[in-house]
Amino acid sequence: MSAAGGGRPRVTTRYGVVEGRTGADGTAAFRGIPYAAPPVGALRFAAPAPPAAWDGVRDAGTYGPTAPKVPYAEPFASLLSDPQIPGDDCLNLNVWTPAPVGGETSGAGLPVMVWIHGGALTRGSSAVPVYDGSAFARDGVVLVSFNYRLGVLGYGLFPDAPANRGLLDQIAALAWVRDNIGAFGGDPARVTVFGESAGAISIGALLAAPRAAGLFARAVLQSGAPEVLPRDRVRTTVRRMASLLTVEATAEAFGAVGLPALLAAQAAVLRRSGPLLGTAAFGLVTDPDTLPYDPLDALAGPGAPEASADVPLLLGWTAQEHRLWLAPTGSMRLLDRLGPLTVALARLRSGKGRDAVRALRAGLPGAGPAEIAGSLLADRLLRDPLRRLAGARRTAPSFVYEFAWPSGIPGLGACHALELGFVFDTLGVPETAWLAGPDAPQALAGEMHAAWVAFAVTGDPGWEPWKGDGPPKVFGGPEREQGRGEGEVSASSATRRALP
Repeated sequence: MSAAGGGRPRVTTRYGVVEGRTGADGTAAFRGIPYAAPPVGALRFAAPAPPAAWDGVRDAGTYGPTAPKVPYAEPFASLLSDPQIPGDDCLNLNVWTPAPVGGETSGAGLPVMVWIHGGALTRGSSAVPVYDGSAFARDGVVLVSFNYRLGVLGYGLFPDAPANRGLLDQIAALAWVRDNIGAFGGDPARVTVFGESAGAISIGALLAAPRAAGLFARAVLQSGAPEVLPRDRVRTTVRRMASLLTVEATAEAFGAVGLPALLAAQAAVLRRSGPLLGTAAFGLVTDPDTLPYDPLDALAGPGAPEASADVPLLLGWTAQEHRLWLAPTGSMRLLDRLGPLTVALARLRSGKGRDAVRALRAGLPGAGPAEIAGSLLADRLLRDPLRRLAGARRTAPSFVYEFAWPSGIPGLGACHALELGFVFDTLGVPETAWLAGPDAPQALAGEMHAAWVAFAVTGDPGWEPWKGDGPPKVFGGPEREQGRGEGEVSASSATRRALP
């Protein structure tokens, strides 16, 4: 790294020189660096292509364009920040590095963390303010975040286009890290990937994808488990879009449709989908070229793939994942009014037995039908497969956690995505308070952020590896239980003894 004056450090990548910005704490940030060519024209539904090299100095002072997407509707738009930055060059990434301005970073050998954002594979970006990487750089880690194609552009299944294009984008970003991160002070042999929700689902796929072998050494899965969707379900979604657009269900035909019309059709067919019920309509699929096997079966089956057997895992969930999807919309009240029918339908949908319901009622005295049903579905969707994955590891350790601190926003509890501001240590960012509310505990953010840094640096976040049973490490746990409202006790702890 070289200094260009005025706090504008420069780094030479394989494609050209980038000029970043130095923060008040002396760390440097480089934003909007292309890792692949713009996915437009003939490349809209193609595998990612290398970016074009440039002459001179490329300004990397601001976030680059975000992937095309449909914005959140209310009430979620008031809870989840999701900036939209126009432009074609959306396959870009950001780097925060602790190297001093004017200092030599090449060969510094610092640990690297690569963040993969969530958003149900249809929303989100690396430009979300909560994901600012300054705290990681402050603590000696090179932090990388990136965008990837979403929705039909990244995961639509066509007969004339490669499957899992969003996953291929992620692999291309990790290859860029391997080839270029040394110039920013990072060690390409010390890369930890971490992600939440759809980002964690993506990491499950990366652990099983042959093309991703060797691109990272450790992995963190937050509130998302390895999964694939049935190919027929994704094809049906594409056909419904084709019907709305009055075109054939091919990449060639969809490539001729303008983005506004394409996104409008996508929004129309996704209105009835929801993560809690497992009705997502775009997602990863098994594919001979990119993902030959169901990643959960490959990773937690009788024999784990050799490429990931030695990858330590940090994985976990929030105590009340379901409340993000149910509480803001008023669905909790509606489901409570339905009474026993709510629990019966959730038990049927989740495949749980009556013993699981009894365990929840014992562990959550006073909880209504909506709380019981949401907990059953969140167990099936997230916690059970993550426990299965952790318990299947034989060579490398798995460290399991639960985030149990309840949001200051009434009704949200310890909901999905609440832990993000704590992991990134960005409680001071206004957008963090959208979900966490005012006065979130900085001490808890310091504890959680430090654990993620320790895992990246040493492979040990600071507690004992998972042995297949027993409680996980709890953040915001028993010492804070007395401050909870009715029904705020951890739901997942109540069902540990009732696992299938």
